[in-house]
Amino acid sequence: MQSAKVDGTITVAHQIQPEDVAAIRDAGFVAIVNNRPDNEAPDQPSGAAVEAAASAAGLTYAALPVGRDGIGPELVDGFRRVMEEAGGPVFAYCRTGTRSINLWALSQAATQDADTLVNRAGEAGYDLSGLRPVLSRMNQAG
Repeated sequence: MQSAKVDGTITVAHQIQPEDVAAIRDAGFVAIVNNRPDNEAPDQPSGAAVEAAASAAGLTYAALPVGRDGIGPELVDGFRRVMEEAGGPVFAYCRTGTRSINLWALSQAATQDADTLVNRAGEAGYDLSGLRPVLSRMNQAG
């Protein structure tokens, strides 16, 4: 399982398997966010399988899949809600973590400046510099 800690509230990861959920819980996470649509690849587990494992492990699970339509306001708001309500660290995954880090940054843009978000993402191995103008506008409007 390949993951990158962004800060104390969020870690993003590549696709996980249901058998990874216990280790995620044991690492201190309280919620899992699935940002990958089902059936994107033949070898990925279903969201329902990961959700069942999360439920069995006592973790909150949210499905906020980012598909061909991209990231809309409902996904950003959903991610923000999960982060606010989690009460502890959140583990978000998709195929490579990119959709998850983008959603995280967009969900935090109203309360954190663009440079901070881009720098944290960069330290986790993700280049969000192209998103900086959008993050700046969201911060000014937020």
